Amino acid sequence: MSGSGVDETAQPPLRRSRQPHPSAPVTLQGPGLGSHVRVPLGETGFDVFPLFLGGGEFGWNVDAQASHEILDTYVELGGNAIHTADSYAAGRSEHIIGAWMRSRGTRDDTVLTVRVGRHPDNPGLGAVNLVRAVEASLSRLGTDRIDVLSLDAARGDSAVLEDTLATCEWLVESGKVRAIGAYGYSASQLVEARILSSAGYPRVTVLDVPYNVLRRDEFDGDLRLIASAQGIAVTPSHPLAHGFLAGETRTRGQQTSSVRGSQLAAHLNRRGSRVLRALDAIGVELGIPDAAVAVAWLLAQKVVTAPIVNAFAPRHVVECMRAVGVRLSRAHLSEVARAAE
Repeated sequence: MSGSGVDETAQPPLRRSRQPHPSAPVTLQGPGLGSHVRVPLGETGFDVFPLFLGGGEFGWNVDAQASHEILDTYVELGGNAIHTADSYAAGRSEHIIGAWMRSRGTRDDTVLTVRVGRHPDNPGLGAVNLVRAVEASLSRLGTDRIDVLSLDAARGDSAVLEDTLATCEWLVESGKVRAIGAYGYSASQLVEARILSSAGYPRVTVLDVPYNVLRRDEFDGDLRLIASAQGIAVTPSHPLAHGFLAGETRTRGQQTSSVRGSQLAAHLNRRGSRVLRALDAIGVELGIPDAAVAVAWLLAQKVVTAPIVNAFAPRHVVECMRAVGVRLSRAHLSEVARAAE
């Protein structure tokens, strides 16, 4: 993914070693070493590794066995936060993650976030479909609760926000959901949600928003200000711009004629090349791959709690987890900012 030269089939030697310096990247050695690294997930009451493993590729570009290997690698290196959605591969991602949790006995050690609202069987955030979507996700995941339920309003859902939060209140009181998150909500909707929370409705405590070095306009501005003012935990999706910021695709001849190929093609321009060169230079200086630099840039943003990274192979997990502990200097941040202009 980052062109770091790591053999995709080779597994890093896993052994316990002494505690590393707090400013050091997460080492490639020592199972569970990252288990010492936890940050509060806003007001949810959960503490998470500052990098979510996303299930967006599971059941779509990655089969069940490979998905389980990716999940195993993430947990072995200390990760404990997993994100999926009922619309990912029409629910197959949830099936795969559920089977993995059952076979490994990891449910109680995992903070699980699930985005709902876009599955064709239960579309939208109306009361009936929202309850049905949660029940369907619980069944596919083989669990009795969702830690953070992320409400997907990215396509302009027509449900009244108060009705949606009233349904969430019932889901929380029934124990099916522990906390509420949002995806696709505007700054004004977040303000409205906080006003409704003063009347007893559940608070929106987590915000999932597309955000990366190349995609900043949707979040920078009012949405960022509101999230910061309300103490909402921000978990950016697409931190690598669909893999482009990993640095493996740099020319149009490398892309494939697929959905992912068209997503990568959107960044194959002068601006994208400048950003990759900036990531290259910083990566060489710090001894980490481009993917880790891109994730470290997000973690340097004060409002960001834990980016959501999808992976195609275990080595991609290793590369991205190396960002945790990296401290980019002001000069590094300025270099990236200039390149992204």
